[in-house]
Amino acid sequence: MDSVVKILNKTPRLKDIFTELNSSINGLSDKEAQERLKEFGFNVLEKPKRRFEKFHLFFSKFKNPLIILLLLGTILSAFLGDLLTAFLILFFISLSLGLDSYQTFKSNRAIEKLKNRVKITATVLRDGEKKEIKISEIVPGDIIFLSAGDIIPADAYLISSKDLFVNESVLSGESLPIFKESEKNWFQNNKDNNEKAQMLFAGTTVVSGFGSAVVIRTGLKTNYGKIIENLSELEPETEFDRGIKHLAILIFRTVVFLTIFVFFINSFLNHGVLNSFLFAIALAVGMVPELLPIIITVTLAHGATKMAEKKVIVKKLVAIQNLGNVDVFCTDKTGTLTEDKIKLEKYLDIRGKENKKVLKYAYLNSFFQGGLKSPLSEAILAHKEEIDINGYEKIDEIPFDFSRKFLSVIVEKNQKRESISVGAPESIFSRATFYDFNGERRLFNKEKREKIQEIFKDLSANGFRVLAAAYKEISPRQKKFSKNDETKLVFLGLTAFLDPPKLTAKSALKELEKNGIQFKILTGDNEWVTEYISRLADIPQKKILLGEQIEKMSDSQLKRVVNEVGIFCRVTPEQKERIILALKHNKHVVGYLGDGINDALAMHAADVGISVDNAVDVAKEVADIVLLEKDLNVLTNGVLEGRKTYGNVMKYLMMETSSNFGNMFSVAGASLILPFLPMLPIQIILNNFLYEFSQMALPMDKVDEEWMKKPKKWNVNLIKYFMVIFGPVSSIFDFLTFFLLLTLFKANISLFQTGWFLESLFTQTLIVFAIRTNKTPFWHSLPSRFLILSVGFVLTLSLIIVFSPLRNLFGFSLMPFLYFFLLGILIIAYFFLIEWVKKRFYQRFNL
Repeated sequence: MDSVVKILNKTPRLKDIFTELNSSINGLSDKEAQERLKEFGFNVLEKPKRRFEKFHLFFSKFKNPLIILLLLGTILSAFLGDLLTAFLILFFISLSLGLDSYQTFKSNRAIEKLKNRVKITATVLRDGEKKEIKISEIVPGDIIFLSAGDIIPADAYLISSKDLFVNESVLSGESLPIFKESEKNWFQNNKDNNEKAQMLFAGTTVVSGFGSAVVIRTGLKTNYGKIIENLSELEPETEFDRGIKHLAILIFRTVVFLTIFVFFINSFLNHGVLNSFLFAIALAVGMVPELLPIIITVTLAHGATKMAEKKVIVKKLVAIQNLGNVDVFCTDKTGTLTEDKIKLEKYLDIRGKENKKVLKYAYLNSFFQGGLKSPLSEAILAHKEEIDINGYEKIDEIPFDFSRKFLSVIVEKNQKRESISVGAPESIFSRATFYDFNGERRLFNKEKREKIQEIFKDLSANGFRVLAAAYKEISPRQKKFSKNDETKLVFLGLTAFLDPPKLTAKSALKELEKNGIQFKILTGDNEWVTEYISRLADIPQKKILLGEQIEKMSDSQLKRVVNEVGIFCRVTPEQKERIILALKHNKHVVGYLGDGINDALAMHAADVGISVDNAVDVAKEVADIVLLEKDLNVLTNGVLEGRKTYGNVMKYLMMETSSNFGNMFSVAGASLILPFLPMLPIQIILNNFLYEFSQMALPMDKVDEEWMKKPKKWNVNLIKYFMVIFGPVSSIFDFLTFFLLLTLFKANISLFQTGWFLESLFTQTLIVFAIRTNKTPFWHSLPSRFLILSVGFVLTLSLIIVFSPLRNLFGFSLMPFLYFFLLGILIIAYFFLIEWVKKRFYQRFNL
């Protein structure tokens, strides 16, 4: 805190900011923070929920142009005196949209609850003490503390910093980290540059170093918040979104063409312009799958809830579909193939013997380092009972970064000052000029280098993760320290850590392979320890590629070899990203599982970024999916649930498009031969409402094991062909019904409309049991009881309407018993024909 006071005295701009914010270097009190939270609102990048959210959601559904047209027809009906038709159409529209709104609201709330289980926190100064709070509770005037791996939670002004580098690519597109400085010299000469160098922006991430800052703006008032507020879409369009959009365009064009055709034909046949208009518009609304968005949302939300039960939290619904399609999984080995319970087992000097001085210096480095402590540092600190560090004082620190791959702290005791460096052995070896032998400094010659490298290789080959330790005496007169001081080091020794392989890893990997997923390791560790773990986990020993080899490759060269490589070692974050992009270029759907700042680039590049609940902030923020347990079995469960969810979405799409296309085709044909409307507008609306209601249980349906075995990719053409083939098949039975009603039953208008209403509803509702599987329905593939109950309820309700006085409201007539006997025969024949067509369809498309 003294250093903060010194800087504050040197920086008049910082004083002004504290005055403007009515804050101080001691931060805010909890009471003041609560007051500011009421004034400024929560620090979230979204607008506050509307007071009457449910009502707004309901009325927003009326923006659908087809609904507007139907409402216009309703007003015209009322104006011309047909109040009953106007009322019933309005009633069914409201009921349908009300159900839609309720399900959307319920799904949105469920997803919000799931997302809240993944908490991202920040360290702030409250009542003079450091506290961990939710990012959403940060307010202007708070003092925040930042270190590598942190997301900057709000726009803030630097108070103090040390080697602070920030990735601002989310705002500027510039991938190189930006250096941030808070020293007095930034306040001389050029004021604009000063403020830019000292400003931190919400949504950016700390790459290395650490610092403290005072929060200036939160939520939508931040620079990032203003950008988001001005965007029409927060998320980039995915393959699934594009597929739905193309399908919607196809359906819309088909419906518009046939609707216009039906309107003009019926008008020409003197059915009345108003009746023809109402019929055509009702037909359009009835045939367009207006509940498609809600069915998809409910299905994905149901999948997200089921995945949460299996310890998989979905942050973005569309990621479920992507997860089910993944055919390559990439991950670091730590915590995935290993237990992630790291223990320091050995601390060896240059002779390969245990040496307490190696442990002591490694402990000093871990104890005094600021910012994010690695699991290896935590393992060293577990030996506190063996080490006495009384009298040592930290002078400064040169933070870790991924180019040097080590960290140095400068400590002092009894006026003797030393820099202690601990990190990747190769990096320490290259900077060491001497080695320590019983406190004596000797030349680190070629022979000694080869000897310690052999010890390092032998430890790695036996599964140990290894760090090297070195030190250097520093003059007490030196005031500033940088990476340039990390030369001519005295090599001290090696620390060896053991992270045993998971017992479940072998079976989990076999399960992934069985489900059509390749597994690749991308690690910063060396090839020897990685090979050792891979052997124990029974991973096929594919080709290994090192980071230094990747560095020499062009992107095109990497794309040619990346499919054949199973293990990538000594790779940097940028190289991980290049590997992911190369796999995606080769038409793979890639998932990446990571938990560190070094994984963020790869996670962002992957089709599905996956993190774990104890990951650093930036990893959890970038992730589409967060695992509550870092285990491949959990991941496999998530993949299978994703495929199941995607399967149920596809069932609805194929069912809806083929059924609706068939009905449109039938109506278009009937309009050419009938001297009356084949169905009243109110009957079409009722038919559509009952049918859509029966499909609401599809999210809970079972999915065939065969569907789950392999990744499935979005295929609009498959749906289009399904619609074009199966739609006309249903029309065959519509035309047979027309023929029977007109010839056998000599049906009048009402009897004809009732007969087709029942046949249309029964066939399109029952056929879901055949279309939901490529197996024999009920015999080899059982539907869920929810689907059976919903279909049964809808069909029973339709019969109650027809056989009760309610039929008069809809213009129905009582049907003779013979009709139902023939309807049963038609339905059975329909099932047999669908089964025959279905088998050939799936053979044709190799499904």
